[in-house]
Amino acid sequence: MRIATYNTELGRKGPGILLRDIRRGDDQVNAVLQVLIQANADILALQSIDWDYRGQTLGAFVDALAAQGLSYPHTLSLRPNAGMHIAGTDPPQNHSFGRFAGAEGMALLSKFPIDRTQARDYAELGWRALPWTHAPAGTHPDQRLSTMGHWVVPIQTPDGPLSLMVFHATPPVFDGPDDANGLRNGDEILFWQHLLDGDYGPPPERFVIIGDFNNDPNGGEGLKAPLNALFTDPRLTPIHATGAQGTATVDWSGIGLPPMRVSYILSDNGINVPASGILWPPPDDPRSQIIASASRHRLVWADIEMPRNTQENVTQPAKQQLRFLDPLRANR
Repeated sequence: MRIATYNTELGRKGPGILLRDIRRGDDQVNAVLQVLIQANADILALQSIDWDYRGQTLGAFVDALAAQGLSYPHTLSLRPNAGMHIAGTDPPQNHSFGRFAGAEGMALLSKFPIDRTQARDYAELGWRALPWTHAPAGTHPDQRLSTMGHWVVPIQTPDGPLSLMVFHATPPVFDGPDDANGLRNGDEILFWQHLLDGDYGPPPERFVIIGDFNNDPNGGEGLKAPLNALFTDPRLTPIHATGAQGTATVDWSGIGLPPMRVSYILSDNGINVPASGILWPPPDDPRSQIIASASRHRLVWADIEMPRNTQENVTQPAKQQLRFLDPLRANR
């Protein structure tokens, strides 16, 4: 069973524009479709795809995929925090940057049924309201933690239930001396350990954490302690996928940065991963040009095998000592 995560960079400057571009057969949209067709994942987590209330944009996108032979009969897209005003603020402040409400949201596409009734969305959790977070002084008391959302979505696969824990963290840049975005990025990553500790309802038994963490463990901005804490959590197995640029998943050469690793799949330690990769071929590969034209990000995939849910092999949640140091002294 193949799972994948991909930051499509399909966000547009206004509502309805992406829907128009999908219907017109826009070049970038078609390139993204080709990337997804090449990956042929069974379950797919997408980032940076505009959300709308009626789901028309995602519906048109899925129809475009189906027209080229790749069918995803089950989808989920919940309203992101991007572009959403904090109630009562004047001048208006947003929970997260977004050119409009719903900008650059997330979506799940699946060949298997999504248990929508059991899906959990933690997008409304207040950043300052959570006792373990590190919001700087001056953060609005109603500011939400999630840049887009934190979802726990059960999918009924042929091998049993699998929960996808999905998010897209804020870039740890574009802030001031208070490092608000760096701290928020770290707390968005740390949230998953608190969820696995049972602080926000029963943790799932079989799961993967998947999405764009917007943080490279060895370079760039961002607090490294939260990321390393997640990587070394004994309940998890980081999947070390590689492509032509090693473990890097994004090409930011256009803004003067080296390739970085920001998209990840982490499975629970009871899942076997016989194969994984990053859809980043070498420059002489005929696929290279269309993949580069689709998005600066590269699709990350993993083939997973789930054991039967017996008492012996179900991951048992256990409280972990969070290894998040004082954020002002944590390694960057």
